[in-house]
Amino acid sequence: MASVTLVGIRKIYQGGGRSRVAVEGLDLAVGDGEFVVLVGPSGCGKSTTLRMVAGLESVSAGELRIGERVVNDVPAKDRNVAMVFQNYALYPHMTVFENMAFNLKLRRLAASDIDARVREAAAILRIEPLLDRRPRQLSGGEQQRVALGRAIVRKPAVFLFDEPLSNLDAKLRVQMRREIARLHRQLRATMLYVTHDQAEAMTLGDRIVVLHDGRVQQIDPPLAVYRSPRNTFVAGFIGSPAMNLIDGELVAEESLAFRARGAAFAVPLPPAWAPRLAARAGRPVILGVRPEHVRPNAGGQRAAHWRVDLVEPLGQELLVYASAGGQEVTARLAPGTQLTVGQPIDLDFDADGLHFFDASSGERL
Repeated sequence: MASVTLVGIRKIYQGGGRSRVAVEGLDLAVGDGEFVVLVGPSGCGKSTTLRMVAGLESVSAGELRIGERVVNDVPAKDRNVAMVFQNYALYPHMTVFENMAFNLKLRRLAASDIDARVREAAAILRIEPLLDRRPRQLSGGEQQRVALGRAIVRKPAVFLFDEPLSNLDAKLRVQMRREIARLHRQLRATMLYVTHDQAEAMTLGDRIVVLHDGRVQQIDPPLAVYRSPRNTFVAGFIGSPAMNLIDGELVAEESLAFRARGAAFAVPLPPAWAPRLAARAGRPVILGVRPEHVRPNAGGQRAAHWRVDLVEPLGQELLVYASAGGQEVTARLAPGTQLTVGQPIDLDFDADGLHFFDASSGERL
């Protein structure tokens, strides 16, 4: 296996007399054996970055290394990487065995070595009974395992995954996430994984790289990204439902408090917050609070008054969407909570779950 290092990587597309920057100044060091997930919305540059590592896209500027070797100008076939695509791209006229063995035959490996590698990969993926079948005889999950097996037999330095589970249904996606996580533990392989699905990012990655408009927003372990988002984009993108982001300002009257825009409600802040935030009193800020840190309150000075707009009972939890004075909030409540649309509700924000962001830059305060 090998590390992957990107230093100041840029990708610029030229066409029609104009240029478009797809990736801007990306710095990333993936350790040997690490599982790193690139996540972000469509068009953020995550697949472009993966394709540059694979050698399928040229690097406009910066340095790309696999291990200690600079590979900016190294052809894809010589980089010793294996890529698993969203489209499985299996040869329909070949058996599973033949699909997995195809690249090894092109490399002119001995038949005995090919057989050993294919059967070893099939055992890892538990698809030995499928080796004589053709792709049309396989389910979507089985075809994805074959595509993984085709990568494994090559014994690459780096595995690259480009949204490999997007074509599967919800149940199969969960199952295949478990399989990929198990595969990483078993092979101890270096893996770069691209997805727009934050559940995949949170459950698979040792670290997450959050991208937006071709720029890195945050690189951290999954829980660090969730608990301490670096800006409002990360706060709103990671988490389902997303973090509540409420415009307002800090006011210092009897004590420090957050007052929502339009004076819809106010949230008194604990005295311990004063040293960090008192200097920003009178200036606009954005309050962030995750739905699990919003709870009903029978009364008290910290409660804010809302109206229930929508109730979503999901079995294990109840999602409540409420509004007050033009502001909206989502709360994640216990499943037994009895609420109806249109009724008033007093909500309290857990002080330990509050985040504040600069209203202009969106950066965490």
